[in-house]
Amino acid sequence: MTNKVSIIVPCYDQAQYLNECLQSVLEQSYAHWECIVVNDGSPDDMETLAKSWLDKDTRFKYVYQENGGLSSARNCGISHASGEFILPLDADDKISKEYVSLAIKAFVEDDSLKVVYCKAEKFGVETGIWELAPFSLFNLSRENMIFCSALFQKNDWEQVGGYDPNMKCGCEDWEFWIALLKNGGNVKQLNEVGFYYRTKTISMIKEVGNKQYDYLFSYLSVKHADFFVNYFGSFFALEAKITKAKKIEQTKLNSQKFVIDVFCQRFFGFTIFGLYKKEL
Repeated sequence: MTNKVSIIVPCYDQAQYLNECLQSVLEQSYAHWECIVVNDGSPDDMETLAKSWLDKDTRFKYVYQENGGLSSARNCGISHASGEFILPLDADDKISKEYVSLAIKAFVEDDSLKVVYCKAEKFGVETGIWELAPFSLFNLSRENMIFCSALFQKNDWEQVGGYDPNMKCGCEDWEFWIALLKNGGNVKQLNEVGFYYRTKTISMIKEVGNKQYDYLFSYLSVKHADFFVNYFGSFFALEAKITKAKKIEQTKLNSQKFVIDVFCQRFFGFTIFGLYKKEL
């Protein structure tokens, strides 16, 4: 296989985890990769640490930018990438030895694919398999089920304008997958655990409050109104049909109960369901 993969590792105040992350990259069975570590204006000593990896393997590269947030850092790294395929990887997470190899194999076998991801496992404060809803565009309209570390082609990133820098408080992955997939393209989830997500007491996701999340979702709803109207519209139409059917069935049931109650009240002096009204 000759397809080059660019692994993009943004890092902000995560130097303590960086070695584990980059070691998982170094151990890949797939050899044709580069790894671009992006220093997003980090206040810790990650620059020294990151540059030490350049001496270990020439496939590691280092880029610095003033702090711009996760989306900006990923875009910075991808803009420097020479690979046909991109794999974002946060500095506190890890990937399995076979992940890149299996993902590229999937792309080679099916050129309709836009995104390939895998099963995931949590480690750290919480452990165990990360249970996520199966992918569908309908499910994607309700919530995100593809973590950040999925493979896609750099050309597709360019066509959608990259990650949205306005998504500074979270949900940047969700927005990107919507932009990438709403107009077509298939998604494949590998049946192997290939991504390890570090859970911590405090994370960006947990720090996003209700007001911030409401703002982010409102922003998404406007930016991708075509997507949400399509899938939420279909959902609400289906929900209305189900509700109407339930009301019809409930009306029939209530009518049956009423007849039984009238009969019992007149002949036995009591009701069973409590639906009988004397005025009737």
